[in-house]
Amino acid sequence: MASLSSINILAFSLLSIHLLVFLSSPLVTTSVQTPPETEQQQQQKKAFPPEGEGVLSQDSESDRVINLPGQPSTPSISHFSGYITVSEAHGRALFYWFFEAQSRPSQRPLLLWFNGGPGCSSVGYGAAVELGPLRVNANGTGLLYNKHAWNREANLLFVESPVGVGFSYTNTSSDLSMPDDAFVAEDAYSFVVNWLQKFPRFKTHDFFLAGESYAGHYVPQLAELIYDRNKDTAKYTPVNLKGFLVGNPETNDYYDYKAVLEYAWSHAVISDQLYDKCKQSCDFTVPDWSDECNEGMSTLFATYLQEIDIYNIYAPVCLLNSSSTSSSLSHTSESHLEQLNKVNGHGWRRMRIPGGYDPCYTQYVEMYLNRQDVQSSLHVRTGVNPTTISWKACNKSLGDTYDYSVFSVLPIYTKLIKGGLKIWVYSGDADGRVPVIGSRYCVESLGLSIKSPWRSWYHNHQVGGRIVEYEGGLALVTVRGAGHLVPLDKPSHALALLHSFLTGQDLPKQR
Repeated sequence: MASLSSINILAFSLLSIHLLVFLSSPLVTTSVQTPPETEQQQQQKKAFPPEGEGVLSQDSESDRVINLPGQPSTPSISHFSGYITVSEAHGRALFYWFFEAQSRPSQRPLLLWFNGGPGCSSVGYGAAVELGPLRVNANGTGLLYNKHAWNREANLLFVESPVGVGFSYTNTSSDLSMPDDAFVAEDAYSFVVNWLQKFPRFKTHDFFLAGESYAGHYVPQLAELIYDRNKDTAKYTPVNLKGFLVGNPETNDYYDYKAVLEYAWSHAVISDQLYDKCKQSCDFTVPDWSDECNEGMSTLFATYLQEIDIYNIYAPVCLLNSSSTSSSLSHTSESHLEQLNKVNGHGWRRMRIPGGYDPCYTQYVEMYLNRQDVQSSLHVRTGVNPTTISWKACNKSLGDTYDYSVFSVLPIYTKLIKGGLKIWVYSGDADGRVPVIGSRYCVESLGLSIKSPWRSWYHNHQVGGRIVEYEGGLALVTVRGAGHLVPLDKPSHALALLHSFLTGQDLPKQR
């Protein structure tokens, strides 16, 4: 078998945001003592009275975000951030950022969002770039109101998962040695249960999971864990899970990699000769690829690396000059490629390219979240010294060591569809990383009866994408012209899609 070291280079070079493990050294698990409230803070609390379900606990009120630097004065946004301990013994805690719904929060569902990678931050991407109400501006100095934020439809919760991502931390280094899907799901389950203890008025709300990219694993696996444990309420706290929504999700390795190859050829990214070579030499059903397959797929990904953005093949690449490790794909040097070529021994079974970022916005978000005043406002734990934590959008070391042992999550789909959960898969059709072709293969492989045949749906009098619905609550929705990050590329389309998913109202059938 071929060494995968050359493959690994391209994987991380393509990402171009060289992630950092946050080892919390020497972080403590006790929070810094809260100073007395100012008159301004007391007045801001009064501006957000709880609606109809009892007063927020003192514990949760202590996490309310006050005076976040650069936050627009209007509209009023009620939000909280802090930590939920998921392992007392290990000193392991996950960082969250929560936004109450902009209207009728007591009547809206609760939605928990994950970004993928593995190792990319849901706060840095989901909250601050994609679907949160406060987006970091184009120079990283402040925030802009996002009129297409998903908290117009739901109470919106983001978590930095797994531990080691963003501000989440552990005091036990072995927690970071070999993370896998089961470890992530267990911590996420503990997070959900403990967060609801902190915010008890949301326990009875309909609860949904959502995410994109490698969250195509995180989300259904957490859903399955909740579904199974809800059957034993004597032992486990019930969670009112109703369904999940995943975008451009990694789902099944065979279909996903087959789609990467077919999409690159069908969208004129690679030559007929390279396509034929890979088609003949690659068997994506096996853990290790042949020498010929490795060589061909390396060439395919090098084409993306050198020319266009695999995450949105029709968008311009980021051309910002930066010495940051988050620099544009187009500025990856040959010497850096040679350096990465020496890295091996991580046990990757096949090529993995972390997904879920915008190459320019990554720099802006890192600039903003590394400000000491921002971290203080968000209740980031900095230990005993009043210094900032070095925050990165993604965690390279976690991606290196992650155990990619789960080949497919499709059996979970079958189980949860039978269990009555509502499941939507959506796909931006300009994504070369997790192409719509693969999502179609995955959904079709489930063998479900069609409830509503493939049709166009409309948005602002134009075709917004296509949708097909299956018996049992599953739907596949495409978003025309969007890449890997649909809420960033097509924010109003994404909000319309979410509204339809949560309310059951059909996506428009005509202009």
